[in-house]
Amino acid sequence: MPVSPQPASGPVWFKSSYSGGNATECVECAYTGHSALIRDSKHERSPAVEVRAETWQMFVRALPQPTTRQDDLTR
Repeated sequence: MPVSPQPASGPVWFKSSYSGGNATECVECAYTGHSALIRDSKHERSPAVEVRAETWQMFVRALPQPTTRQDDLTR
């Protein structure tokens, strides 16, 4: 995921596609231009984890790709 600059008003948060369909288990991310911020969507006022953009991109690339095949979901 490319990291893009944020407006001066603050980070724009979005829910991770890896959070799944359960609304109570969501991870939100925001990009600052040089880093990625990660937080629990249930605790918006709690501190976020900040990692360098390069580190976040390596992490995202290492995640398994989502699958829709039923037999893969049961393994």
